[in-house]
Amino acid sequence: MDKSVALVRDNFLEAKKILDEFLFDTENLEKISKAGKVMVNALKKGNKIISCGNGGSMCDAMHFAEELTGRFKDNRKPIAAISISDASHISCVGNDYGYEQVFSRYITAIGKPGDVLLAISTSGNSGNILKGIESAKNKKMKVVGLTGKDGGKMEGLCDVEIRAPKSKYSDRAQEIHIKVIHSLIDFIEKFLK
Repeated sequence: MDKSVALVRDNFLEAKKILDEFLFDTENLEKISKAGKVMVNALKKGNKIISCGNGGSMCDAMHFAEELTGRFKDNRKPIAAISISDASHISCVGNDYGYEQVFSRYITAIGKPGDVLLAISTSGNSGNILKGIESAKNKKMKVVGLTGKDGGKMEGLCDVEIRAPKSKYSDRAQEIHIKVIHSLIDFIEKFLK
């Protein structure tokens, strides 16, 4: 087999191994269900979901929100969700208060008791995510965290923490996160009716 083909195959095999490890731990499935119930209960009460992350995790946070306000699988009413991804907000707050405040100030501005924060950090140690969680807790919001490795500082701070199996790089955690996100969106669509 050509070395380049073997490299591609090995990437997929490693991704499959991590996915299988995650899938066959039923605690992970129970946590996704619990997180889905937290989100559906909030939405049924007229609350919203705010999502945030850095880099690829910001893209995941945006994808989560747009699938809810737009559509995922079924035609339905838009669902109240927003990601903290406005470049002008992020650059303004980053410049005036520091990058660690970009999520917390947004949550403080628009978060309400009963809302849910979906906080995504592959390391679990992102300073701005941790400050965002603190602001969400101060607002009496529920927090669902998507983490990787050992959960980092986010361990124990979230109402529900869903952790990708430990891997050397963040790509494998991000692959699990997007699958969890799609599962949560599907859960919301099925149970919000």
